[in-house]
Amino acid sequence: MPPGLRWFQSPRTLLCLVAALLAIVVQSGELGTSDTMHRLQATHSFWTSEPPVFPDEYPEFGVHGRGARLYGWYGIGQSLLMLPADVMGTWLERIPVFRNYNGNDPSVRNIFVTYTTEILINVLTALVCLRLLQLLEFSIAHSVAGVVALLFCTTHLHYTQNMMENNYIMLLTLTGLCFQCEWVKANNKGALLIGSGAFGLNLLTRLTTGLDLIAGGVFVVLLLWWDQKIRGQELWRRILIYVKNALPIYLIFLLIDRAYQYYRFGSFFNTYVSVVAKEYRQMNPSLPPNYPWETPFHAGFLGPLITPEKSIFLFDPLLILTILAAILAWKFFPPSIKAYVFTAFFLLLAYICFYARYTVWSGDFAWGDRYVSTAAELAAFIAVPLLLRYRQHFGKAIWGAGIAVIAASAAIQVASLAFWLPLEIYQMETLGHPTFVVVLRFKNIAAFALGKMQQWGLNNVPMTQDPWDYVHITTWNFLPFLLRRVGEAPGWVVDLVMTFWIAGLLALALALWQLRRVLTTETEPRLSATSTV
Repeated sequence: MPPGLRWFQSPRTLLCLVAALLAIVVQSGELGTSDTMHRLQATHSFWTSEPPVFPDEYPEFGVHGRGARLYGWYGIGQSLLMLPADVMGTWLERIPVFRNYNGNDPSVRNIFVTYTTEILINVLTALVCLRLLQLLEFSIAHSVAGVVALLFCTTHLHYTQNMMENNYIMLLTLTGLCFQCEWVKANNKGALLIGSGAFGLNLLTRLTTGLDLIAGGVFVVLLLWWDQKIRGQELWRRILIYVKNALPIYLIFLLIDRAYQYYRFGSFFNTYVSVVAKEYRQMNPSLPPNYPWETPFHAGFLGPLITPEKSIFLFDPLLILTILAAILAWKFFPPSIKAYVFTAFFLLLAYICFYARYTVWSGDFAWGDRYVSTAAELAAFIAVPLLLRYRQHFGKAIWGAGIAVIAASAAIQVASLAFWLPLEIYQMETLGHPTFVVVLRFKNIAAFALGKMQQWGLNNVPMTQDPWDYVHITTWNFLPFLLRRVGEAPGWVVDLVMTFWIAGLLALALALWQLRRVLTTETEPRLSATSTV
């Protein structure tokens, strides 16, 4: 093969290409939720004269801080992530070629921010996940399968299209686990610093990622104990080295978060949740004294597990497969895999318990339970490499069931992209509860494709009350279709974008085919050698 095409034989390079193309073809050009729109506005306020929150958005959004100025109630992490793209996107939408389109929806700035940011996050996530799986002693083929499972078969795919904080948190948590694992196995101090920096950076995005930081510590201790079999004084020595290197980094990022809190609300020692609660109780004295932690624990704990609207087992079915694999093959797992699986479920349980009493434990306007979905993905995606590695221990029935679960997971994640996420939320205002949201999404896809939304009773008044929302929930949620639905872009531009979108889908299919071909070619000689022996 010519030297210039050797990259087409590299699984790592092909995986990056798949991740990039996937991020390209699923975008709608919109940020996905009002949360991300407000975080981008905060980004814009860092370097322009615009405010972080416009006065006409209050009291629906924003809370008063220092100098009676309105601020958002989010961390600074995602706003910093979007800063370079925001600067470049703002410049792009002001160039003459976009003069007649500027001010329309989706904006040039939003399109640029979503595409560039999500491509970056997706590619880096693929690389870090691949590295982690290989550190956990999976083969290259099984590791690649695990990464593909994360990208295509978990809610990570949905959040690649809808740019909430989730995938950024996932990237940083994976990075923290990966490089701290490398420190344990190779005693590489640089890896420990990188992993700790990733966990620390997560604190700027959402303070509750302190749970991820704790999970990282649990992972390290389990690796030292189970994988490295370190005991006694040597164990305490390694733990002390870990604390001495990681803790100062965590404190630096915590100090940055506290400085941002003081800049907005004049205190180092509270959180934006307490500030919001205080202001909301002033506006509405009928709120309970313990708002926003008034939900009964059992309701918020069982909600992510069993409710048809938010169950993690419906939105991330691979979790079922991970649990099944752990039950049937735990004794065959090497210590590092045991440590990872234990840590992943520890983190998932910690998030469920933490948010159980929160007023909107479900994450409100979101596909699934967005507060616990990242932890669910961490526990879910490893099901595929586990199924492949321990296939001989499962039998034909479990193998067949596993393939069915993987196929169902992929179908659910692809279906999550079809429409903007509030569609089912509006429909449930008349359909009522409980509603199996995943099933309703497939019904919506069939009805919309057949032109039978009205006949099947899927249109209702709440869908039409917000004109902007109505436009966005009544079209396929991909950029060329949204441009056509909004009707502001010239027809030739829509056709050109559609052509590029179809080409992107074909390129993605080709990249996946080539990736499978390369992995099959690499695996077959090893299988032949093993058979000969």
